[in-house]
Amino acid sequence: MNIKAPRKSPSTTCAVLLVALITLGSGLPLARLRAAPSKDSGEGFPTYPLKVSENRRYLVDQNNIPFLIVGDVPQAMIGMITPADAASFLDDRQAHGFNTMWIDVLVAGPYYSESREDGGSLDGVLPFTGYLPGGNDLAHYDITKPNDAYFAQVDQVVTLAAKHGMVVFLSPIETGQWLPTLRNNGPAAARTYGQFLGTRYRRFDNIVWLHGNDFSSWGTPGDDAVVRGVAEGIKSVDTRHLQTAEMNVWTSSTFDDPTWVPIASINSTYTYSPTYLQMWHSYNQTPTAPTLLLEAEYDLVQNGKPIDYGTPAVLRRQEYWDMLSGGKGQLYGNGYTDLFMSGWKNYVDTVGVTQLMLWHEFFSSLPWQDLVPDQDHTVVTAGFGSPGDLQTRPSKSDFCTASRTPDGAYVIAYMPTAREVTVNLGSLSRPANAKWFDPTNGTYTTVPGGPFENKGTMQFAPPRCSHDDGASDWVLLLDASHSAP
Repeated sequence: MNIKAPRKSPSTTCAVLLVALITLGSGLPLARLRAAPSKDSGEGFPTYPLKVSENRRYLVDQNNIPFLIVGDVPQAMIGMITPADAASFLDDRQAHGFNTMWIDVLVAGPYYSESREDGGSLDGVLPFTGYLPGGNDLAHYDITKPNDAYFAQVDQVVTLAAKHGMVVFLSPIETGQWLPTLRNNGPAAARTYGQFLGTRYRRFDNIVWLHGNDFSSWGTPGDDAVVRGVAEGIKSVDTRHLQTAEMNVWTSSTFDDPTWVPIASINSTYTYSPTYLQMWHSYNQTPTAPTLLLEAEYDLVQNGKPIDYGTPAVLRRQEYWDMLSGGKGQLYGNGYTDLFMSGWKNYVDTVGVTQLMLWHEFFSSLPWQDLVPDQDHTVVTAGFGSPGDLQTRPSKSDFCTASRTPDGAYVIAYMPTAREVTVNLGSLSRPANAKWFDPTNGTYTTVPGGPFENKGTMQFAPPRCSHDDGASDWVLLLDASHSAP
C-alpha cells in the first residue's frame, strides 16, 4: 500500500455477509457475533487454505487445482464501511470474478486519510486494551493486550470473504502507520502478538498472511526484527497458512530481504516501474517461489516514481506484462475503494475492473501456470522494443513481453504498442494457428494462412485499428495445442 494521492482510508467493520444478514434481523451487536471457521461452501469455490505447487511456481488449493490470483485491495474495510456495504462490495467483486482480497487488521489515520486516528473500528471499538508508558496514541498501544471485541469484527470480515469464496491476504499490522507501535513494543511483544493472531486464525481456511506495506526500512535491523517477529510468532503456532511481505516503495520483492526467505512462501512483487523488470527479478530469485504482482499503479490514482497515472491503458500494460514475465496473478488497486474514501460507491465498477476480467478470462482459458517468460528473446526475436529501466514510466514503455509453455503448445506475446514482431515458430511443438486478442473488449481476430509450420521465423502485425482510449496494445496467441487440420 503506497503513499499515494487518493489512498488509504480505513474501511469500517466489514462484518460478514453472513453476519450482516443475520445481524440486521437479530438486532445483536455486530462485534458480539462470533464467526465460525471458514469452510468450502460447495459452490465451486477453491478448497482453502492455499499451498504452493509441486514445482514451486504457482499456488494451488487443497485439491491441487491451480489458483490464479485475481485480487482487489479493500485494505481499510475493517475501519471504514458498514457491514451492509461490505457485503455489497464483496457481492460485486464476486460477480466480477475476483477471488482474493487484501485487508488490513489494523488501520488508522492520517496514513489512511479518512480513518480514525486512534485505530478504532467504525463503531469506536479499539484494537487493544492496554497502553505502554507515555501516552495513548498508536505508538503506545500494548499489542500484547488485544481487545476481543475488535478482533471479533476481524473474524467476521474473514468469514464474509469465505462466504464469497475469497482468500484474504490478511495484514496483521501494516507498517505504513503502525511501525512506531511495533518499535515501541519490541520484538518479544511483536512475537506475542503474532502468536495471538496465529492461534486465533489458524482455524480459518481462507487466509494468507501479508506483512509490511511500504516497508521501506526493512534494511534497518531493529525495524526488520519487529515486523519479522509478528511473522515468526504466527508461524510458531500456525503452519497452515502461507506468508509473504511487501517491502519498499517504489520497487521490491519479498526475497530482497534474505531474512524473510525461511518465513515467506510467496515472493511478492511491488513496483511502479514497468512491471516486467521487477517481475523477472522475483522470478529469477532463489529459492524458487510463486510470485504475484502485489502492487503497481492504481486505478484512478496519479502516483508512482516517476509519476504516472492509473488509466485503463496503463493497467492493461502492467497486467499482461506481469503474467508474461513470470507472475501468477495480481492484485488490482483502486484509489477510492482501497481507502473507502468519500464517494467510493461511484468508482467501484470501472473500465479498469472490466478489462481486468477480460485478462482473467483470457489467461484462465490457457495453461497459465506453465508459462515461462521469454527473457532471452528466443521466442520473440525481433520487434520487442526497449525494456527501459526502473525510471521508465509504464505509459512510455513499448516493450513486448512473451512466454511459452515448456511443451511448445502455446506462445503468447503482449505488445503495448502496435508494430510487427518476429516469432520463432520453432519454439512451438507442431503447426499452430494464430490469433490477435484485443485486451480492451475481449475479441479475437484470426491471422489468415494458418496453421503455420513450426519451423523458421514469421512476422506478425496486429489489425489496423485503435482502441477507444487511444492505445494500440494487442496480445498475440499462437496455439499448437491440437493437431492442425
